[in-house]
Amino acid sequence: MGRRVLISGYYGYGNFGDEAILSVLTDRLHRLGSDITVLSHSPFSTSRTYGVKSVKNFNILSVLLAIMSCDVLVSGGGSLLQDVTSSRSLWYYSFIIKCALMFKKDVVIFAQGIGPIQNENAKVKVLDMLRQCKLVSVRDEKSQAYLKAEGIDAILVSDPVFSVELPQNLSTGAVGIQLRSFRSVDDAFLFALAQQIIDNFIERKIELYVFQESLDLPICKKFEKMLKTIYPKINTEIVNLKSQNDIIVRISQLEYMIAMRFHAVLVAIKTGVKTIAITYDAKVAKLAYDALLPIITISIEDDMTQSFERVKQLNSEELIQYANAQTFDWKLFDDVLA
Repeated sequence: MGRRVLISGYYGYGNFGDEAILSVLTDRLHRLGSDITVLSHSPFSTSRTYGVKSVKNFNILSVLLAIMSCDVLVSGGGSLLQDVTSSRSLWYYSFIIKCALMFKKDVVIFAQGIGPIQNENAKVKVLDMLRQCKLVSVRDEKSQAYLKAEGIDAILVSDPVFSVELPQNLSTGAVGIQLRSFRSVDDAFLFALAQQIIDNFIERKIELYVFQESLDLPICKKFEKMLKTIYPKINTEIVNLKSQNDIIVRISQLEYMIAMRFHAVLVAIKTGVKTIAITYDAKVAKLAYDALLPIITISIEDDMTQSFERVKQLNSEELIQYANAQTFDWKLFDDVLA
């Protein structure tokens, strides 16, 4: 039996990207023979899906008992230590880490994006906390540079989902659209995007992908209605699958993808789907830049025409080669977790 590992992150909320990271992490830990427990919003579902023990994430007594019983706390991935989304998130994930440190547990920061932290007092406490961790790994150069300036040695890693073996593209010719609710995604932007879809892909099936039902399904329905308003005969389907593997297989069968979410872009290019990234977030912009993808910014002043022309010129094999080069190095983690 390996070490007893407790995992803390944004798990059990039905978010495709976070669940994909958890799948990769638990698979690796199973191979190491670890005894795995996950803090989750939906413990029964998490336990059944990943073959692990699971504890309700906001049941403080159960959480404390889980921390006391583990050998290692793995915090991540994602953007957990920030207060832009909400200060509650920063407080909660910091509390878990601080408790683990207090109980003398090894703490691993797993492929996180650190910050921004606007509250100066909270920033000082988080940095002090990170200095006490066994291993700090970050997913972007900005987080690494920020921590280095504060005297914290953080290793830079690629997204763990890059390490997953995915099916290669067997295209049906369909076009995928993956949208999420976001403050600057207004009707004018959506209508301009819908017009481009009609102009470029009027004869193709349009599949609208839901990666997190609460944020994605309403906007997918709105966008589908816009498409049908412009061209009533257009063939559309809202793809709202619960299985990560089923979503990945469907994406791999697309010819084109226009996506907002980071892991929608990642999975698409890893399976050779020609992709436009809607750069609502810095991490999406960075991935698009590195993979040489055409981009759309969330602005009605942005001329989308060039991006739709560029995506048709992409080479599927070159996208796959780029994705396969983004290897995730498990060696340092194995040394701590095994």
